[in-house]
Amino acid sequence: MNHVTTLDVTIVVLYMLGMLGVGMHFVKRVKNGGDFYVAGRSLGPVVLAATVCATIIGGSAMMGRGGISYTSGMRSVVVAVPYLLGMFLFSAISGRIQKVGQERGITSIPELIEYRYGKNVKYLLAALIGYTMMATVASQISATATIFKMLGGNMGITYEMGAIFATLIFITYTAASGLFGVVYTDVAQFFMLLLFVYIILPVMSVTQAGGLTALLTNTPKEMFQIELDGNLIGMIVTNLVFTVAGAEMWQRAFAAKDRKTARKGMFWGTSVYAVTILITLTLGLAARQILPNIIEEFGTADAVIPAMVIRVLPIGITGLTLAGLLSVMMSSADSYLLISTQTFVRDIWKTHKPDLSDKKELSYSRIITAVLALGALIIALYIKNAYDALMFAWTFYAASVGLPAVAALYWKKATKQGIVSSVLTGFAVSVLWKMIGEPGGLGAAVPGSIACGIVLIVVSLATYKKNPARMA
Repeated sequence: MNHVTTLDVTIVVLYMLGMLGVGMHFVKRVKNGGDFYVAGRSLGPVVLAATVCATIIGGSAMMGRGGISYTSGMRSVVVAVPYLLGMFLFSAISGRIQKVGQERGITSIPELIEYRYGKNVKYLLAALIGYTMMATVASQISATATIFKMLGGNMGITYEMGAIFATLIFITYTAASGLFGVVYTDVAQFFMLLLFVYIILPVMSVTQAGGLTALLTNTPKEMFQIELDGNLIGMIVTNLVFTVAGAEMWQRAFAAKDRKTARKGMFWGTSVYAVTILITLTLGLAARQILPNIIEEFGTADAVIPAMVIRVLPIGITGLTLAGLLSVMMSSADSYLLISTQTFVRDIWKTHKPDLSDKKELSYSRIITAVLALGALIIALYIKNAYDALMFAWTFYAASVGLPAVAALYWKKATKQGIVSSVLTGFAVSVLWKMIGEPGGLGAAVPGSIACGIVLIVVSLATYKKNPARMA
């Protein structure tokens, strides 16, 4: 394994400081909560496509998928395709989301829920969303710390030092400029990611593996075979439902300047993501031949992509590519951090204190952003049990929020009673299924989502005539 040079580390540090500068540039454009959370509904198609792609690729997801590609080949594609299909489905409904948001002054899923069903239901959804988004921030910090450890281990840079440095960077620009800082740093990170991680790195990796023909010939046939099991089915359902109900994507749709822009930006951002799925598979397969001892050396296959960067790329390009990898973590972490802040400040606090002024809301939002990020950092680094509990949030979020959120947008017969019952049922069933050991290996999101959907339909139809909800 080659070592990262001082030049490479310097490039990474300068890059991250550059992202800080980009984020801080937009501070003056933030005048109120609407600017902070949805960038004044000003996002155009190119910016929207870039921020969507940069966010959905995700640091922990990319590294995790790289690890699956390394150990299980095509299984990584099977896991990613439902996410892709979910995003294309979301692209189709994003115009409706933008229209409802603009006409009703809505900026989040909980606000949509409040408009249709009232404050109490809003609190329930907000609590689940806030918890899940915090889980994702912690996971991105963990992935960032892993790269920093690999980046500067020979220079005395530790896992903790790297995580703290990266967290302070995205705390600063997210707290200062809100979604403006998040999306415009995402644009820069998007192009870094494409050029260095998804073009230069795979070309160099395949070349070192002896060319594409040699790579495919030397890869065991079982790497191209797919065996469905309960765990895989659970991952597929979770990825599909979670994507359609992803609070960060709803926020982007609300922030688009019009319906057409929302659909176009979501579609093209998702299309670029589709290409990265096959590239990640290629990187994982190439690593099996170039670095056959990844797990023994680093303790996890998730280290495969940064390890490949260090191994196959020349000095300087290594630093730029590692900066691109870090950009993935930051582009996801800042998005989920902002959603967490919005949930706690606007969806919960301001709902309880409706007389909160714009100035105070903005000040509190910046403070809470810093507090939540530091909390996620502590959990990711030092409280393993809490981190594991947080990561389970993805499962019960998919099972309890996905279908009710879409129903609130489209189904006029969905009622308050139906929404509450379905959310609680999806949550309870997924948690119970997990507690009893996921019988048959079936992921908890599957029974949770099924139960959620059944209860939503049955209870809503039973209560619609007596308690109809207004349509958005």
